Amino acid sequence: MSALLSVEGVAAGYGKITALHGVDLQIHAGEIVTLIGANGAGKSTLMMTICGSPQARSGRVVYDGRDITRQPTHLTMRQGIAQSPEGRRIFQRMTVLENLRLGASVVSPEYFDADLARMYDLFPRLKERESQRGGTLSGGEQQMLAIARALMGRPKLLLLDEPSLGLAPLIVRHIFEVIRELNQREGLTVFLVEQNAFHALKLAHRAYVMVNGRITMSGTGQDLLNNDDVRAAYLEGGRRETAGA
Repeated sequence: MSALLSVEGVAAGYGKITALHGVDLQIHAGEIVTLIGANGAGKSTLMMTICGSPQARSGRVVYDGRDITRQPTHLTMRQGIAQSPEGRRIFQRMTVLENLRLGASVVSPEYFDADLARMYDLFPRLKERESQRGGTLSGGEQQMLAIARALMGRPKLLLLDEPSLGLAPLIVRHIFEVIRELNQREGLTVFLVEQNAFHALKLAHRAYVMVNGRITMSGTGQDLLNNDDVRAAYLEGGRRETAGA
């Protein structure tokens, strides 16, 4: 079975710094695939490279049978990839509704009303805050808005970069439940970059571990949850942090 997204021997970085060293990774349609690793391992760089900024120095990124390695980011987004980036990056001065309208700008306007109602069903708090500026929302509400804005583009592949970062356990649980629901109900394909390995591996069909810009391990989410090396390196702290979730 061909992959929806295939990263083939990709090296990338910034200036003289190489952050990714020959990365190979595949995501098939309908999967949730997670990438875990320590802070600074290169996880976010890989996600940005998939989107075209920075562009890969070598190797290929193939999406839905097309080589998008050198393709401008805005064209990639129009072909069915949407990203909720690390740090949320919502438009602080715009309202919740205006942010969502921007997310919908890559698809036909005929879908807007139905998709807006769908986002408000997934994240009821956004409906309550519809006319508020993004910068006045709580951290959890901003993360919900970032994800909803990405989903308004009707993506085939949703890229989520650290969606749990800095959030309370109840908010984290809600966000991960929404991701699972979208995957199970609608078949949405998700690539999740996440430091919270415990939640991410429980959610994922398959997973990869990145260390210093290299993939060092892969397997099912359950396989990696049960792996002694993964448990020692990534899970013990995560388990304590999420004990109340």
